[in-house]
Amino acid sequence: MEGYYTHRLAAENLKRCYELAPPRIKQYLDSELSHILNYLKAGDRVLELGCGYGRILPYLAKNACKVVGIDTSVSSLEMGKKLLSSYPNISLMEMNALELGFENDTFDVVVCIQNGISAFHVDQVKLIKESIRVTKPMGIILFSSYSEKIWDDRLKWFELQAGKGLIGEIDYDQTKNGIIICRDGFSASTVTALRFTKLASEFPHIKFSIKEVDRSSIFLEIIPDKKRNN
Repeated sequence: MEGYYTHRLAAENLKRCYELAPPRIKQYLDSELSHILNYLKAGDRVLELGCGYGRILPYLAKNACKVVGIDTSVSSLEMGKKLLSSYPNISLMEMNALELGFENDTFDVVVCIQNGISAFHVDQVKLIKESIRVTKPMGIILFSSYSEKIWDDRLKWFELQAGKGLIGEIDYDQTKNGIIICRDGFSASTVTALRFTKLASEFPHIKFSIKEVDRSSIFLEIIPDKKRNN
C-alpha cells in the first residue's frame, strides 16, 4: 500500500514495531547492523536510504565522519531529529530514494537495509542505479532483504504488529513464499539471492557479491567501478 511507511507505520508506531521484536528478530537486526559496521571507516560519508526515525544512525555515526539519513515520512524524520539532536554528524532529510538530491560520487557507503528495497515499493533497478550514482568509485552499497530461513520468526513478528493494530489483519490465504499480505492492503515481500543477482547483472560496470548473514539476512554488496559512466 502506497504511503504506509510514510503515514500509518511511521514515527512512534514504527518504533513500537521494533520494540515488539521477539529475541530471534532482535538477533537478526543486531546481526544486520554488525555486518554493516564492518565496512565503515572513521573518515567515511554514509547515506542510509529509508532511515525512518534513525534507529541505526547513532551506530553509524560512531563509526563514520558524516551520516545522512533520508526518508519520505515527515513524522519519522521529526521524531528522529529530536532523538538524535546530540549527534552533530547526523543529518536527516526528506527525500525520495529514486531522486537523491546529492552530487555524483558523494558517499563512501550507501545502505538500504531491513528489506527497504522491497518495502519502498519502487522500481528496484532505478533504486540501485541512483544509489550507484551517489556512491564514490570503489565505495560500497549494501542492500539487504530477509533470508527464507527466518520466515517463521518474521511472520510471528508481523503477527505481533497486527495484534497491536500497527498493521492490518494478516491474510493467511495470500501470505506465503516470503510475502506477507494484510487485509488493509499492506504487503511485505522479499528479494531473494537470485533476484539480487539478476538486479545487479543489469549493471555491467560494478563488482557485486551476495552474502547470507546469521541465516536471517541476504545482502547484495555492490562496489561501483570507475568505468560505470562509460
